[in-house]
Amino acid sequence: MSADPRAVLSRPAPPPDATVAYGGHPDQIADLRLPAGDGPARPLVVVVHGGFWRAEYDRTHTGPLAAALAALGHPVAQLEYRRTGQPGGGWPGTLTDVLTGVAALPELAAPVLGDRMPPGPPLLVGHSAGGHLALYAAASAPDTVGGVLALAPVADLAEAYRLDLDSGAVAALLGGGPEDHPERYAAADPRSLVNRSTPTVIVHGLLDRQVPVALSRAYAEAARAAGSPTRLVELPECEHFGLIDPESAAWPTVVDAVRSFG
Repeated sequence: MSADPRAVLSRPAPPPDATVAYGGHPDQIADLRLPAGDGPARPLVVVVHGGFWRAEYDRTHTGPLAAALAALGHPVAQLEYRRTGQPGGGWPGTLTDVLTGVAALPELAAPVLGDRMPPGPPLLVGHSAGGHLALYAAASAPDTVGGVLALAPVADLAEAYRLDLDSGAVAALLGGGPEDHPERYAAADPRSLVNRSTPTVIVHGLLDRQVPVALSRAYAEAARAAGSPTRLVELPECEHFGLIDPESAAWPTVVDAVRSFG
């Protein structure tokens, strides 16, 4: 593993096999990767990237993660969406893009992935802000999501706002704090939504300085109290970026979590 945990963010990855559009904006697209080998058909894995919902971070930094999952035999789609700092990004465009993309991708990907992708809703793998979006999608449109693997997710927007994560990232997404827009937080915050039906695994490193593990602990506790099939895995020696790095010590845990969905 690189001495710099952020090295994965700029590491080159093989190009995708195809790109499909789920809307008319240039960022309403997804990159598709064919599964390697001739193994059994597996559910589509939709990777939802992080970057605190900001325009300067796009799906390319999840290329190594997506390529590694495809190499393991999973059909993969890297979802892009409009982000804060872009026209249409933030509230509500970022959120509606993810809902629209997740719902549309199985049909859009079928001509490319063929019989390597069985019918049914995809597994969402979201990192950081993408973890928030994956949890949000499962709670808001559970019929379109087969499972969620949330990697260091921003699972409590109100607390993330209070902590001022990434210098106002939540305020930029929702236009202010919980007192300014309580209805937006009620609609978008996984901590208050708590999906009760979708199988969910959260993996969070105890050395994470970007998104404190306390957010995942609070979400998991609330989810379990509500009867949700949610499991939290804590990694003592892992920081924020190791969870999306196939060269990290955390990667086998991520792979095991993906495979736990069947």
